[in-house]
Amino acid sequence: MLECGPAPAPQDLCSHQESLSMVAAPSDGFHGSQWRSTCLLPTEEQKRDVGHPGRATLDESLGDRSPWEEELLGQIRAMSDSQRSRVLEAIQHRIEEHTQVITIPGGSSGLGLQLPRAGHWGPSTVFCLQLLWKEVADPGIRELLAPLNLEPQQPVEKAFLFLVYGLILRECASSDLVRRHLMRLLELSHQTAGQREGMAVASGIASSSHLQEVWATLEHLGRTRVLRTACTSPDYQEPYTDVHWRWVSSTSLLCYGHMALHAGERILPWVDNVISRMVYYFSCSCYDNILETSFLSAAVMLVKALKQEHSTRRYRFTQIPELIQCLLAILQKEPNFLATLFRQKIILVIMELSKLQPSLKPVVKSRILQTCLQSLYMLPPMEMLKSCLPPLDLAPDVMVLYQKSMQALDLLLQTFISENKSMDEMCFLLQHTEPWLKSDKSHECKRVVQTIFLLLKYVVDYVKLTDEATPSMLGHQIGLLMLLWRDRDPVTQSHSRQCIYLLLQLLIQQKGSMGQFMHLNKMKNFEAKALRRSEMKFYNLVKALDRSLTPAQHTQLILTLLGGLCSHDHLQCDLASQLLLMIFQNQSIKVEQVAEILQGLFQELPSIVFKNILQTMMKAVTVLGTQHTQETVEVMLSLCHPSERQVLPLWKALANNNQLARKVLMLLYMKLKLRPPKELVRLSQQAELISLLALGTIYELLYTREYKATVRWAFAGILVGLLTQLHYLFELDVVEGISDYQEDSLEVKPLSPCRTCLEALKGLFWTTNYWEVFAYLQLLRGWELFEHLETYTEGVTLLARAMAHYDCEVKAVLGQAVISLKSSEERDNIVAILVITEFLNSQELTQYMSRRAMDNFLSLGLSSPNQLVRAMSLKGLTSILMDPKKVVLLRNQLAGLLDSFMGPEPQDLMGLMGDLGDILHSLGTQGIGATSIKMAPALLSLFEDAPVRGGAISLFGDVVHSGGKKYRPALKRQAFQALVPLLFHLVDSCPAVVMKTKLTFLRCAILLKWEFRKELFGKLAWGHGLGAENDIFIYMVESNFGSYHQFLMQALIYLGSPHKNLKRMAMKFIGGILQDYFTDLCFSLKRGDLKIFKKYLEVLKKDSDSVSRRFYQNFLEDITELSKFVRQ
Repeated sequence: MLECGPAPAPQDLCSHQESLSMVAAPSDGFHGSQWRSTCLLPTEEQKRDVGHPGRATLDESLGDRSPWEEELLGQIRAMSDSQRSRVLEAIQHRIEEHTQVITIPGGSSGLGLQLPRAGHWGPSTVFCLQLLWKEVADPGIRELLAPLNLEPQQPVEKAFLFLVYGLILRECASSDLVRRHLMRLLELSHQTAGQREGMAVASGIASSSHLQEVWATLEHLGRTRVLRTACTSPDYQEPYTDVHWRWVSSTSLLCYGHMALHAGERILPWVDNVISRMVYYFSCSCYDNILETSFLSAAVMLVKALKQEHSTRRYRFTQIPELIQCLLAILQKEPNFLATLFRQKIILVIMELSKLQPSLKPVVKSRILQTCLQSLYMLPPMEMLKSCLPPLDLAPDVMVLYQKSMQALDLLLQTFISENKSMDEMCFLLQHTEPWLKSDKSHECKRVVQTIFLLLKYVVDYVKLTDEATPSMLGHQIGLLMLLWRDRDPVTQSHSRQCIYLLLQLLIQQKGSMGQFMHLNKMKNFEAKALRRSEMKFYNLVKALDRSLTPAQHTQLILTLLGGLCSHDHLQCDLASQLLLMIFQNQSIKVEQVAEILQGLFQELPSIVFKNILQTMMKAVTVLGTQHTQETVEVMLSLCHPSERQVLPLWKALANNNQLARKVLMLLYMKLKLRPPKELVRLSQQAELISLLALGTIYELLYTREYKATVRWAFAGILVGLLTQLHYLFELDVVEGISDYQEDSLEVKPLSPCRTCLEALKGLFWTTNYWEVFAYLQLLRGWELFEHLETYTEGVTLLARAMAHYDCEVKAVLGQAVISLKSSEERDNIVAILVITEFLNSQELTQYMSRRAMDNFLSLGLSSPNQLVRAMSLKGLTSILMDPKKVVLLRNQLAGLLDSFMGPEPQDLMGLMGDLGDILHSLGTQGIGATSIKMAPALLSLFEDAPVRGGAISLFGDVVHSGGKKYRPALKRQAFQALVPLLFHLVDSCPAVVMKTKLTFLRCAILLKWEFRKELFGKLAWGHGLGAENDIFIYMVESNFGSYHQFLMQALIYLGSPHKNLKRMAMKFIGGILQDYFTDLCFSLKRGDLKIFKKYLEVLKKDSDSVSRRFYQNFLEDITELSKFVRQ
């Protein structure tokens, strides 16, 4: 595209009329054209006269006539009607005779009928009158023509015959004569372009005196001839077989055009009827080059006639949209190359029609803009325009045609804005350029940006917008132009920036702010001097836009830039992301914009191609979240269900700032507490509860690495919030799916609200590395207690007990519980009192709160309306922490029970162990001291006592944990002695014993500080089969380096166990030790140990169990080999 010049001045709006010259009709023999417009090339004479309407139509007045003209008219007026009739008949005969012989100059071009201009009747006139002299036989008529001294010496111009014919009809006083001779003329052949144009010229001249008669004649022609040749549908292309009448509709169109041109001040009463006939004949006729050319010619003449009538502006037309639609249909059928000025002429005619009243409706304007823009912008690039032309005898100047067509488009847009001087209209026009601004084709984008630039330049220089409208879509259009600031084409780049400045100037002019106007001029000067400092330019423009745009416009700008992030052009994506980051950092986004902006970003996120663009946008989200934290959190909760996880990147972005991440979790905690009563919650609204959305989000963030430290910081609040939320869900009775959850299922299903809450509760301990608490409940199946309201309080109690055992955030959780105890919500009080009463047994509690403060809080619970809260408060007040005197009583009671337990024949061992466990729990912080050293061996000896082994194993775990730091070394030795028995009881036949064994085994591992404690728990909790057994074996043996022989000697006892599971487990264990640690055993075993080993092994030789005998046979050789190396 050529560089555009300055926008045309207002007076230039009228200069286009020079381009409304008639276009030529196709040659008579060219009916099946491959290209619709290639036959419309102007003749050499037309090229010289492009832009002169008088070349094709007799639109000048006959007022200034030459002597020849005056004499001719005088002779015509002197004729009688009969004489005129005979002259007309002679002309008809002459025309018919020459129809197939004479080719009209310019006929090959369509409308090249060359008529003498007013005041220029010279030799051509004489030649035509010579025709009359030859053809007219009546002596009287010859006498009338004799004074002209005609001599038939030269060939005649047939076009002039039609002119004379029309003049004679015009001067006739008899209406019947006019109708009769005009009908006879129209019954001649319509095959040639000259014939059709001549008929139209004659009809138009005649209509200047006999408008009604000519109209009636054309109506008759339409009924009897035009409609007979009409197509049955717009796509019907089979030609009419009678070439005589085939193009009669084209003749009719030209006749209506000439009628309008000669109607003068009478045009307005007839104009709607004329247009309706033109539209109807065009619509129902078979479409070809001749029809489209004739219709356009008629439209040009109609527009000229209307322009000459001063009262046109006050008249309200009814058929203009239909006429425009026909013109657009022609434009749509234009081929995708430039060979004529058809595009220019159609656009200019539409431009003139758009000035008429009533104003065009938006839907009509939209159709005009879409069609015109598509017709011009989709042309091939400038460098290819000429090469795209089909083979032509005379190639046109494509550059000139292109420039004139684009100028016509510019004038059309300027006319639209001049007719409606408002910012709304400007946005309406710019809206139709959007598809081209987004085009991937550089030349299309270049064209549209130049068009926008010229339009804006014109508006800034010559149009004063009349209103202060602030259409929001202006921001969208500014955004589209901004996305072109780094276009690869320097012209597009420059024009897009200038467009932004011009739009800013319009906005500033609307506001009347001189200060901003001066600042804008400085910015433009700065850009001219510092073209390379692009980032500074961007920053300044962003600031200027922030000041000038309304919030709605600013939002649309941001949404458009967000759309630019999804481009496959990295330059554009990078520009969009940098601009957005600047806008966010400029703190120009208002609260009311946050929702729409985040929703827009969320929609675009999946389509962002480049990783660095995504990273930049996450920085922008962090900035936005810092400025509007609450609004950001609220919007992100509403974007989608948290389980869908598409919104997770946005939450991660908020964690880039530590303080912001803390605010986010605090807000989520507050949203979690928004719990309307059950009677106010409809079933259909449950899924939309803000507390459930907050719950789902918290669950997802627990497993998000970026929030790990923040979750640890907010542990206490999240824990209490989740516990109370679960109770609230029980109140709502939304417990469906809480017990159906399968941890090892590969099928991904959305979790129910209750299950989500329970999994979040479990995840809180697991992700914060308080896995011991998690394991305590998992191995005791304590999490299952939270699945039912009836056992909910037991679950909270057990959880608090585990937290107290492992000193898990006791201080922080205690603080949250105290706050909840003061709450007016009953569920908060229940959770709080259950946690506090269990924490009273913590060894560290007195470091965090005094007895007096605790007494006050517990006393507060006594006044609660809830019975459970009152009972638990009373229990807390009677604990040994609140009443230290009870310690002595409990220890005395413990000593008595211990004597009974360790006696020679203790009665009711299960009852005794239960009582001992209760006292251990009640003593809590006071511990049991040296008593634990006595109890541990006694309990260990009961591991093989079938009726009580489960209770003994469970109590052993409590004892080794409650002995206190002073006795921990001795308890570690006891725990070590229990490892092999506990390992074997992991395959006990009783599931309850297995569950207790797993917990005690893990507690021993924790006490002994094994390296792979967390991994061991995983295998104990979820492991199955030989793989899990092997892993547990490795964790145990490798964590006790050098103790292999001790484990071996302990395992030998179980080779004689009556319990098949224990016996086989012992064989697996011994076999593993022998295979994996044979060398170590050579150095650690003694001869005595080996004798004992052989003794137990020999028993298996005669065992009835085949597995035992096979074990003996498999490892006898190893024992023999081992005896060679064992020392004395």
